[in-house]
Formats: sequence, C-alpha cells, structure tokens
Amino acid sequence: MTADDAGSDTAEEREAHDAAAPEGAVRDTGARESAAAEAPEEDDQPDPIALRLEQLILGAERRYTPFQAARSAGVSVELATRFWRAMGFADIGQAKALTEADVLALRRLSGLVEAGLLSEPMAIQVARSTGQTSARLADWQIDSFLEGLTDPQETGMTRTEIAYPLVELLLPELEEFLVYVYRRQLAAATGRVVQAADDVEMVDRRLAVGFADLVSFTRLTRRLEEEELGELVEAFETTAADLVAAHGGRLIKTLGDEVLYAADDAGIAAEIALRLIETLTHDETMPELRVGIAFGTVTTRMGDVFGTTVNLASRLTSIAPKNAVLVDGAFAEELSRTGEAPVSEAEAAEAAAAAEKEGEEPPSYRFALQPMWQRPVRGLGVVEPWLLSRRA
Repeated sequence: MTADDAGSDTAEEREAHDAAAPEGAVRDTGARESAAAEAPEEDDQPDPIALRLEQLILGAERRYTPFQAARSAGVSVELATRFWRAMGFADIGQAKALTEADVLALRRLSGLVEAGLLSEPMAIQVARSTGQTSARLADWQIDSFLEGLTDPQETGMTRTEIAYPLVELLLPELEEFLVYVYRRQLAAATGRVVQAADDVEMVDRRLAVGFADLVSFTRLTRRLEEEELGELVEAFETTAADLVAAHGGRLIKTLGDEVLYAADDAGIAAEIALRLIETLTHDETMPELRVGIAFGTVTTRMGDVFGTTVNLASRLTSIAPKNAVLVDGAFAEELSRTGEAPVSEAEAAEAAAAAEKEGEEPPSYRFALQPMWQRPVRGLGVVEPWLLSRRA
C-alpha cells in the first residue's frame, strides 16, 4: 500500500472513474494498461485453502483496494499507508486485498486523532507497537503451537486441510484469552505509572535493569543441531520469563541467548538474577549464565527501555564471571539504602555486635556485595563493579 501507487490526483481520478463506470464499459487505453499491469497472473492467485483460512481468521472477504479502503474510511491514502506500514504489513500496490475490518481500523485510529485524544504521531506509535507485539505472538503460535497440532493423522490430508477446522475451533477462544491478558497487563502497567513520584518519573523512571546472558552461546550454535538449539533457547526463555514474572519483575525482551528485564525495586532485580543462576546451574542441559544489573534513570518507549543505565547493565554482563552477577555502584547503593545488603562486611559486623550488646536482633540482610577492581568499560568510562551474592 503506497502513496506513490494511489496518492496522486491522477490516480484518484482514474480510480473514481473506474469505480463509477458501468460493467462492461470500454475505458481509455491508459486505464486498460493500468488494470492489466495490476491484475495478478494466474499463477499468482492465492491458494484456495489459504484464502479460506484468511477469510476465516479475518471474518470477511477481500473487497477493497488500498485506495478504496482509505476513501471508505474517510482518510487520505498517505495516512492510511502510514498506518498500514506501522502495523508491519508490506505494500500491496492496488490489489483488492483489504476487508471491512481494515476500513473500520482506519476509521477508529483516524477518529481518535480527529477527536484530539491522540496526536497523529501517537496514533502511528500505537499502530506500530500493537503490530510488532501481535506479529511476534502470531508467529510464535503458528510455529510452536499450531504446528504441533496439525501433524497429519490421516493419509491423504495435508497439514493445511487439518488446520482449517482446528483454527475454526481455537480462534474465538484464543481471541478471548488475548483480550483478557491485554486488559490484565494494561491494568498492571497503569498501576505502575500512577504510583510514580511525579510526572517526570512517568516517562523517565528510575529502574533496576538486568541482562542475563548464556555463556559460549556462539560455540553452542556450531555444535548443536538446529532442533536442539531451538529447544535450548526456548527452555532458557521460558525459565527466565517465569522467574522474572514470579518475583515481580518485567520481561522486556528476549534475544535468543540473552534476556533483558527490569524491576522497580533493586531487591527484586537482585533476587531474579540469583534465582536465574541457581536454577540454570542445576540444569545439566544449560550452559553457564552471567548477569549484569544497573540502577538509574531509564527512558521507556513502546515497551522497551533505553539510556545509559541499560547500556551499563549490558556492559557489566559482558565482563561478569560465569555464574555470577555484577552490579554497578548505584545499584549497590540502592540495596544498602533499602537495608537489603550491608554497605560493607565490617559495618555489618559492627551492627551485629552493637545489637548483641543491646540484647536486640542483629540486622538481617538478604544480599552481600563485594567491590571489584575498577575497570574501563567501553563507551562509559571507568566503573567499579560489585559482585552480588546471597548472604549466608
């Protein structure tokens, strides 16, 4: 769907003229050449079963070209194109491939802009974030879910033929579940935002950001079969996602051999890091893990996190020993401030002695921090990492 294909006055006039002409009417030579160029070759026609699946999933038949959809929605072709691309779909020229649902989606987004509820750039961002997230979800479900359920059970039936009734049964259930999870996640995200200390923290927030990275993953890719490698990555991502969620963190993204997570509280981020290492250490199929955590101001956009804090966490991961957690000075300071770890072992011993003398319970710490040698970190200057561990 491109502005070049349908955005000019000449194209709009020709489209309107073609639409208004009676069936069988002879059009001018230019229109005939354009129609011939746009008409798909017989070999390019969609597979009938694939087309039936598409109609089942979309709930409507193909009715509109991009120009016609934009016109029906009351928006410019240029804006419709920007929405379409933001959602992650390829340009389709002037093929008649859009449905009533596409028109309705255009109306909704443009209506939010016209009502002043969203600016145009924000509406584009909504389309992009929704498209990227749902694209990954759809790919995962097809690759990992439906693939296993559509193994041909009867001779003479193709996987696609088996998929149709399966999709027909699953689609409404999966759709309901998706809406439920989305509302739950939206409620959780809204709760975190309204608890921010001030308006600035709603966007630029102080968070603990952690990277967990599988050691020697590149070497593994050369040694393992593709299926084995896929199973290992899936097991790592599943374990990480479960642990991050269970302990109150947020999984930002997975990159095969690496996981990025965030937490509002330094203690939560520390617990997740140590749990990850402890869990994977007891799994003989998994390689060693290393984790880096930094604490500071983070910019959040479209579910991702950016800034110096994120970069520092990544750099700490790259220099962390195997099965160990390195944190920056700000993170160590935050753990000490909240009473999760002593400033030093000497201070912890003094506090314990003073408490014993007074007949009181000594301070209880969850974590221990050991200062490491200062070292230069690429792009960030000299840093003093701290080794994080559980306190005995």
